[in-house]
Amino acid sequence: MTDPVAPGDSAGSPAGPDAVPLDELPGADGPWAMQLAVRYDKAALPSHAAVCAAAARAVVTLLADERARSEGEWAAAVRRWRDGRIRKLVRRARGIRWDRCHELPGVTVDQDGAYVRAFVPLPARPLPPALDELQVSGTEFPRSTDAEPATTPDGTGNAPRPVVTVALRPGLALTTGKAAAQCAHAAQLAWEHLVLAGESTLLRAWSEDDWRVGIVDDATPAQWADLADAPIHVVDAGFTEVDGPTETTRAWW
Repeated sequence: MTDPVAPGDSAGSPAGPDAVPLDELPGADGPWAMQLAVRYDKAALPSHAAVCAAAARAVVTLLADERARSEGEWAAAVRRWRDGRIRKLVRRARGIRWDRCHELPGVTVDQDGAYVRAFVPLPARPLPPALDELQVSGTEFPRSTDAEPATTPDGTGNAPRPVVTVALRPGLALTTGKAAAQCAHAAQLAWEHLVLAGESTLLRAWSEDDWRVGIVDDATPAQWADLADAPIHVVDAGFTEVDGPTETTRAWW
């Protein structure tokens, strides 16, 4: 397998001079989604929490990119996606498929050994072959590794305290792919909240930390209850893996 693409690496834009207008994309009238791909290498599997953290960080990195804001080349696609249900799908990519998906516009980050690429939003169907060939269901990673830094619900641990922390609801059985999408959604809402509130000091600190996100995936029921006042609560609609609307994550800073 080739080396992972460096964090923050990006490819060409769908809004470039030769791009098809958004309204003319196949499936443009249907739902849109942000696709994410996680690098899967059996010889060096990251932990479940690391994949969740990298997915969250990748989404915020893309949204904060100047190309995704104002009149940037990705901005129209991001706005089109946010106008509907903000869907995210996490896929796994091995070997040459990991390399090939970097031909599509997006950003790649790594956190604690997990490499995740977030792609500029597209119609959910049909997908470019480089994405369509990547599997969604059954994306699982080990729940812990010896190298995983401990993070507690108050944001402390062996690693420096992150600006934003996301906790997964205890007792909720989610695959790594589903959990990563939920954590990414929580991080997105946290970023949007801080932007709208004009929290420039916190945003600057988070940006200087490369949008790193802390993940708590082993909170106790009591610790979860203590997070009832967290500013961000994510409730999944219940289309996959959970039965009906279910709160999945809480985030704070």
